[in-house]
Amino acid sequence: MDTKMKKMKEYFKRRGVEARRHRDGALFIIHCSLFIASGCAASPAPAPSGAFALTEIRIGHHTNRDTFTGVLPGDTVVLTFSEKVATGSIAANIVLKQAGETKPVTVNHDQNPSLTIILAGLQAFAHYELIINTGLQSEAGAAIFTGKTFAITTGMDMTDKFPRITDEALLDLVQRQTFRYFWDFGHPTSGMARERTTTLNTVTTGGTGFGIMAILVAAERQYISRTDALQRIQTIVTFLDTRCTAYHGVYAHWLNGDTGATIPFSTNDNGGDLVETAFLMQGLLAARRYFDGAAGAETTLRSDITRLWEAVEWDWYRRDGQNVLYWHWSPDRGWAMNHRITGWNEALMVYLLAASSPTHPVPKVVYDEGWARSGAFTNGNPFYGYTLPLGNAFGGPLFFTHYSFLGLDPRNLSDRYANYFTQNRHHSLIHYHYCIENPKGYGGYSADCWGLTASDGNKGYSAHSPTNDRGVVAPTAALSSMPYTPDESMQALRFFYYKLGDKLWSEYGFYDAFNLSEGWFDNQHIAIDQGPIIVMIENHRTALLWNLFMSDPDIQAGLRALEIEY
Repeated sequence: MDTKMKKMKEYFKRRGVEARRHRDGALFIIHCSLFIASGCAASPAPAPSGAFALTEIRIGHHTNRDTFTGVLPGDTVVLTFSEKVATGSIAANIVLKQAGETKPVTVNHDQNPSLTIILAGLQAFAHYELIINTGLQSEAGAAIFTGKTFAITTGMDMTDKFPRITDEALLDLVQRQTFRYFWDFGHPTSGMARERTTTLNTVTTGGTGFGIMAILVAAERQYISRTDALQRIQTIVTFLDTRCTAYHGVYAHWLNGDTGATIPFSTNDNGGDLVETAFLMQGLLAARRYFDGAAGAETTLRSDITRLWEAVEWDWYRRDGQNVLYWHWSPDRGWAMNHRITGWNEALMVYLLAASSPTHPVPKVVYDEGWARSGAFTNGNPFYGYTLPLGNAFGGPLFFTHYSFLGLDPRNLSDRYANYFTQNRHHSLIHYHYCIENPKGYGGYSADCWGLTASDGNKGYSAHSPTNDRGVVAPTAALSSMPYTPDESMQALRFFYYKLGDKLWSEYGFYDAFNLSEGWFDNQHIAIDQGPIIVMIENHRTALLWNLFMSDPDIQAGLRALEIEY
């Protein structure tokens, strides 16, 4: 180690500061005994009289720190030196790096010896190093007394992007605008829900079930007329009835919105999808209860829905009488997918509907041995102080608490395995506290920004959860948990809308997902994520869909058959 570096280390040691040489030759301060506010306060190292040295660093409103946190992209860095800097030495010796990669900076030296750097183009919630190397020189040719590395952690622009409105008005705005995905963007021929924003002719069976429930909300809140709602749902039902192939009464995951032809989800998944069909039937049965008038059009719709409902051969999907239901069947691939529907996941609705069917029911033993796996799907362990009755560690992605519970009211719902409101509330709170703890240190995770579920991501679609955490938050996760965590979900909604709305809010509500650590925001909407937002907010506000679905006589019979109390 050279004599200058030894003297500098001895000096800092006397000041209570630990230091080591940075790989670029600068002296890197790694500990400071005095902390102020959000940074480590440390004036630039005192230099001998007449030496060329940095005398002050200011970033935003903070001065002379080794660590600057909450820096906003666009903030100004002002470096003031003891004498004018040789401009030819600036580019190589004032360097901004992220994870070892040099980032471009523009240095304005009009006010030399004060140099101004605009931190443009920085990501939010990212870590940078501003390095002053020992090669920096004064106009007189003197080398700087010591190099220096400053740690910079960016925050995000926390100004409101839209005017503040009441929480009730905000909930209404989110429901109304998200509904447009199913209404304005619904397929023009079939009326069904497109899979996502870019799949213009691919419609989704399960997402359409969610969309039908969203249409009921819109009619009840008078976003559209009751007549228009009925006509759209009748269009969907007629299309399913007359244009689409049903595989023992069960529809494919994806359909061609013009022709009704099956679009294979994968090579072997080119036939009936029992889970998607269950979500479709959940919506149709709610519509059958909503349109209860004696007028001919409402009577016709109820009759048509009943015909589709009673045609579903739930018992066929036992695969030769086994005590479990299978997810897929195809006329040319048979049971090649070989996917048993077992819990705990999103598919409780499948078993409830199978037990509720007046024409093709399954007995309770299929529920107990197939779905519940003879009790093996129980958990009982605490996470963040909340005991999780069912499922894997941390509960999995949050859509488990949404899809089957758009119609199935978990309040006071229980059987020998769980109380389902406790299951869903605790699952949601586990996600909330996981994001507050943020064990992987992702940008933005907090009490304001939480909720992991299956969604798009900057590295592709994935079922995000605490055990599969990639830094991706999907608005549907927290917003669709509104009935379980009303305060926590409302806090997230305010953050998504007011703080991120300039990047996250669109003509169809919130985009699907974002990753603040990567500065990534989706530009897509997905039907199965949009629908639960509308429906679960409504269940929180009025319990509309819960009341409709739970009042259906077939569903009541199914709950009794499964010995589920409600």
